[in-house]
Amino acid sequence: MASIDQHSGSYRAEMDEAEQASRDEIVALQTRRLAWSLAHAYNNVAHYRKAFDKAGVHPGDFKQLADLANFPFTVKTDLRDNYPFNMFAVPREKLVRVHASSGTTGKPIVVGYTQSDIETWATVMARSIRAAGGRSGMIVHNAYGYGLFTGGLGVHYGAEKLGCTVVPVSGGMTERQVQLINDFRPDVITVTPSYMLAILDEFKRRGLDPRQSSLKIGIFGAEPWTNAMRAEIEQSFAMDATDIYGLSEVIGPGVAQECIESKDGLHIWEDHFYPEVIDPESGRVLPDGEKGELVFTSLTKEAFPIIRYRTRDLTRLFPGTARPGMRRMEKVTGRSDDMIILRGVNVFPTQIEEILLANDWCGGHFVIELTRQGRLDEMTVIAEARYGHWDGSGLVEHADRVTQYIKNTIGISARVKAVAPETLERSLGKAKRVIDKRPKE
Repeated sequence: MASIDQHSGSYRAEMDEAEQASRDEIVALQTRRLAWSLAHAYNNVAHYRKAFDKAGVHPGDFKQLADLANFPFTVKTDLRDNYPFNMFAVPREKLVRVHASSGTTGKPIVVGYTQSDIETWATVMARSIRAAGGRSGMIVHNAYGYGLFTGGLGVHYGAEKLGCTVVPVSGGMTERQVQLINDFRPDVITVTPSYMLAILDEFKRRGLDPRQSSLKIGIFGAEPWTNAMRAEIEQSFAMDATDIYGLSEVIGPGVAQECIESKDGLHIWEDHFYPEVIDPESGRVLPDGEKGELVFTSLTKEAFPIIRYRTRDLTRLFPGTARPGMRRMEKVTGRSDDMIILRGVNVFPTQIEEILLANDWCGGHFVIELTRQGRLDEMTVIAEARYGHWDGSGLVEHADRVTQYIKNTIGISARVKAVAPETLERSLGKAKRVIDKRPKE
């Protein structure tokens, strides 16, 4: 991995104007753009007009950034209730593209883009790739899914805008992924961190040394992941692994990006997206440095403006470092709607991941099964052993030590079961960590 000193000078020279702006310049820009976005949403989207009127606020009431706290939140059910096109602020004929969520828990969330929105998206995504260390002329192996999911095309357009050569592999066909990495010798890979572990497994299955691959930069997102997994990937591939953040409701990937110079949290591209962190229970805006739920308001989107959208992601805001004018968000390691409450204790899958990856025998693939025996909820962690560590015995002694460590650190009793390599189903996109087998109430 390259040092900060090797990167900082050349990277800073290539930052765009917004990345080099002062904090005062960013705040002034945000104030102007927020006023426009609130008026645009109110004047063109019936849902926002009704919500603002019900809350007794009007876009004209907005004078400074603190005034945004007076406006109502937008939540996922609002978007589903307006399926498919009722949240759009422009006529359908002005849309050049539509994306949608999978809709596995109900109606999908549909988002749309004007040509200007696509240009904005490509800009912030190109900025993200550059912040991660990507440069014009590099080859980008894009293993995010193409289609209605925003990941693949979002990265694709940004990489092309930066001047990279894009290999649009999409997800799946892991053997082919490794073959193309070996044959095309890309510099950058963009993929979910859990699927990167599947690619790592395939390298090892073929007897290939991943540290000898051409990959030097990894941009990983679409799911929470820990610094322990970062270390696993970086050490295995001899690459710099950086975190990217985005969600379809806000624009897609490219809302925030970790910078290769510092790797100290993700700089939010605040000239296009205004962040808040709130108390998840009361909705009160928290000061920078306090942990809570992340909320976003779009500043420049035409087709699908989003006002105070509750992401359910838990994080904190800090001053900028590599990009001093842009605030950073702490790496997201949990979502309020992914939290497991087991016998009164709050547990996040990333806590389990961090504990497992601290053990040499575990390769990072795991699932959490929730069951109920009588009136008591039970948790079983099923974790794959690494190649070379599995002896067919179940590694009972090792698993028992992890069980005890979970008890001592998190405060819950959980069974840990070690299984052979390649036992668990591989995710081609976001990892499904929790399997809830408890009876429905």
